[in-house]
Amino acid sequence: MLLKRLAAFAVALILVVQLTACRPNTSVDDTSRIDTSSLAVGTNDTLSSDISEDNPKEDIISDSYSSSLVGGITDNGSEEIPIVDITSSETQDTDVPQQDNNNETNNGNSVTGCTHGDEDPYLDVSKSEFYADYKAACCNTDASYRSKHGFLSGSLEVPGQYATETENRPMLNGKFVRNTAAVYLDNGNTYMVMDADGREVMRIHKAGGYITLEEVAAYMYAFGGSGKIPANYISKKKGRPNSSIWGEYLRVNHSYFIGDTDKYPYEPELPNISGCGGDLRYYEMDIGTTGTSTPGYPPQAYIQGNSIERGAARIVYARDDLNGNGVYENNEVYVFYTHNHYNDFREYLNYYGGWGEMFGNVTGGGEYSSKYNANPTPYVPTAYADFTK
Repeated sequence: MLLKRLAAFAVALILVVQLTACRPNTSVDDTSRIDTSSLAVGTNDTLSSDISEDNPKEDIISDSYSSSLVGGITDNGSEEIPIVDITSSETQDTDVPQQDNNNETNNGNSVTGCTHGDEDPYLDVSKSEFYADYKAACCNTDASYRSKHGFLSGSLEVPGQYATETENRPMLNGKFVRNTAAVYLDNGNTYMVMDADGREVMRIHKAGGYITLEEVAAYMYAFGGSGKIPANYISKKKGRPNSSIWGEYLRVNHSYFIGDTDKYPYEPELPNISGCGGDLRYYEMDIGTTGTSTPGYPPQAYIQGNSIERGAARIVYARDDLNGNGVYENNEVYVFYTHNHYNDFREYLNYYGGWGEMFGNVTGGGEYSSKYNANPTPYVPTAYADFTK
């Protein structure tokens, strides 16, 4: 009898252990980073181009949600968006497919906490209510619903005139490094922005509206091909904020950037630009700032009641699949920022606070926007490294 009782107790104990076992942890490890010991920070040291792989990134759980259509932007993953890790050495471009780790469509996600169904959560929400307790969009479906009503998906802070770079910009062989890793989630509709250590800082959603320099630069780097622009931008040089659902967050001017240095000798020549016989067509778009010190552009806000004072700040970018292979090599994607109306430029290096060396006319000692006393310094090339490795 005693043996039977001991056997029954052992079976019960085994069942309890099985029922209380912990589930696997699938959350994003935000402490994972690259080993930057082989990269210089703000120095001109010559270093090895190999980055340590001792601490590989943890798998990122991708977000997938139900499809929607907002303002002509199809959010169903049907567009052929290259989900790639753009990697190369300084002399050779190599492209490796970037995997989406979880593409199942669902109405919730353990990483973002999003729980979106088929109903618009902002249908009866006023702008004052929406912005009173504001948070950035958690996923592309959330961004889609917001854009239907003219609600932003990113930061509300209007940027200043100058790009703000992080203190620890990596350098390699005397050059600032452009991050070649391109991590897309949610069937290519969400882009993960990293810091200089390869850790996630924020996410940019294809259907969203954005106003900050960092967010718009990241958006154009990730989605800028085929005329894609943030939802709050229009392809015109003039706009009326009061008659737009975006109001004070309306932004204008998505047009072809000529880049003709014969006609505008104070402009530096951008890489492979079509205006100087190259293959890349560059485009420009406004960045609304809190003011400017550029000659001819008084220090005033971008939105002036029902009119727009465009200022001198622009993003100039190219993103073109020149060889038609379905991916964007490093020499096919460039994003630049000019704070002083095309006189000087800095390259966006595909990470938060990642801005390259200033080059251009004023940098070279030339007279601002002068056709007769111009001295633009040339584009400063970057090195390349995958920040996720």
